[in-house]
Amino acid sequence: MLRVPNPLGKEFSDLVLPEHTFVAHMKNPEVLSDPKKAISDSLVHPIGSKSLKEVALEKKGSKEHPTACIAVSDNTRPVPYKGDSGILLPVIETLLDAGYRAEDILVLVATGMHREMKEEELRNMIDERVFALGVQIKNHLPKDESRLTFVGTTKRGTKAMIDTLYMNADLKIATGLVESHFMAGVSGGRKTICPGLIGEESTYVFHGPALMADENARDLNLENNPVHEESLAVAKLAGVDFIVNVTLNHSFEVTGVFSGDLEKAHLAAVEKIRDVVEVPVPEKADIVLTNAGFVGINHYQFAKCGVASLGALKKDGYLVAIGNATDKGHVIGSANYRVTLALLHLLGSKDFVKLLVSPDWVFLPEQWQVQQWAKVFDRIPQDHYYEYAPQITHGYYQLQPGVEIRSLFDKGTDESDKGIYQVAIDKALEDISKKSGKKIEDMSIIYIAEGPYEIPRSQKE
Repeated sequence: MLRVPNPLGKEFSDLVLPEHTFVAHMKNPEVLSDPKKAISDSLVHPIGSKSLKEVALEKKGSKEHPTACIAVSDNTRPVPYKGDSGILLPVIETLLDAGYRAEDILVLVATGMHREMKEEELRNMIDERVFALGVQIKNHLPKDESRLTFVGTTKRGTKAMIDTLYMNADLKIATGLVESHFMAGVSGGRKTICPGLIGEESTYVFHGPALMADENARDLNLENNPVHEESLAVAKLAGVDFIVNVTLNHSFEVTGVFSGDLEKAHLAAVEKIRDVVEVPVPEKADIVLTNAGFVGINHYQFAKCGVASLGALKKDGYLVAIGNATDKGHVIGSANYRVTLALLHLLGSKDFVKLLVSPDWVFLPEQWQVQQWAKVFDRIPQDHYYEYAPQITHGYYQLQPGVEIRSLFDKGTDESDKGIYQVAIDKALEDISKKSGKKIEDMSIIYIAEGPYEIPRSQKE
């Protein structure tokens, strides 16, 4: 048998897979030997921009008390905001050195359409020294129209409503992580603003069914990608004075810091990751095993590993996904997401997408994520998708696609056992063998080690 580390954490037992499993593994880029120095150097010698201090001084002008807004990602992204690898404190210290007062600096969590973060979650994510300085920390609230400012309309028709707290700042800084993204090509850069800081109505075009269905709206692709282009257009309307983006390895250690101009610094980061995340596989497999990774805090986020698997998954094959849905009280997603997911389950992928493009359909925020699931169920039947997360209990599976692996467990199975994910995979493979009428050793298997973060590409189409 083949033993691999459990991708969901060292507190769980390693996974033992069938011997003939092909392990698709991202390259492991070199870790920065001194991330603290690299961050400092990046702020002083950025890409396509003056230093952060120079930009801050220019924006300050003659104002006695200039204001600054630093947009940060929420806890669905492993951006380093604390410790020696933290990018937030060095940015704040640079602003303090440029004459900004701590009370005039706002850290704004770019939640997008995600829920707002709680105090405990913020303290787990952000360096305690930031709190000690007295810097303001607030969540973006996409549904609060009193907190939104209209900044213009894009060529495609997006009415760009941006968080007023961000727009009112003299200095606007965006931070984030650059990794593959199943709609926008890559994350980071412009995405901190759109969708990070936009209002709910601004999603109607940006995440509308036409853009979601475009063949160029896919992982690692920016060329003619309408989601990327729309995101960038909105970010430009809002204005971004400086960005600080990072790239990470499998263990979330910093491999690169890219600061400066919104587009130039971001593209430099994209080139850094492109060769790392695209992973060749011999051919598409009968069975793909994957995981939801750090981002998979709820079912909404599971879609990312589902779509990422398509480069390795045969037509009518089987997909098995495991995850750790740590988003307490929100293990599926919002009401809108649950409703549209139920419609996908009931209608099937083709009729579901027909419904979305119908003139009678009323746009629901987060329908875009379910449209991504529809891509998965264009490839495989719904009962060929197997899923397990300890927190997603039986009741949730009545109205969503796929097979609840828990339903295959033996009576009395202890889900608190550190080997529970091994049990889940074994039970899924057992059921796949029964359903297909084939022995597992006669079926090709690909294991996607990094889940949503790597993009397998078959050498044979």
